[in-house]
Amino acid sequence: MAKLYVITGPAGVGKSTVSRLIAGSSSRSALIEGDDLYDQIIGGYVAPWEEGNFLDTFWKLSLSSIRIYLEDGFDVVFNYIISPEQLGMIRKEFSDYEIRFAVLLVDEETILARDRRRPAEYQMKERCIVLLNEFKDHNYPADYILDTSHITAGETAASVLKEDRFILRSAGH
Repeated sequence: MAKLYVITGPAGVGKSTVSRLIAGSSSRSALIEGDDLYDQIIGGYVAPWEEGNFLDTFWKLSLSSIRIYLEDGFDVVFNYIISPEQLGMIRKEFSDYEIRFAVLLVDEETILARDRRRPAEYQMKERCIVLLNEFKDHNYPADYILDTSHITAGETAASVLKEDRFILRSAGH
């Protein structure tokens, strides 16, 4: 049966790199980059963190895309900045599939260094720190958190693929 991998964390933590590695490890997989889906909006674009955003539309599109790939037998890797409430929605929507969930975090120095290596138009600068602190405040269960400050993207992907602690348990556990 197809599996769903949900990778989250603040901007600049390595979600895209790790997600590509996880997707590449499966013989039949799809990678859904949340930023790419949101950026399909052109006319009237509003950043997802600003008032008047299109997150309702984004989530409808994301959930249907994930569902179609899973039903057609693809392992799906989805990455985006995900709140605990949105995780609950994903858990409920795909309760009939194994879901592996990882919150990637790093220290402040590492996230700023990684952000500086991105193309200028994608750099988030101090917003990376704001998002990092927001993720720390979400109080995700420790089992799902992976500090990637001192490990490679390959080691991160291997952990998510192999360690049972990343299997999303039912609500309340």
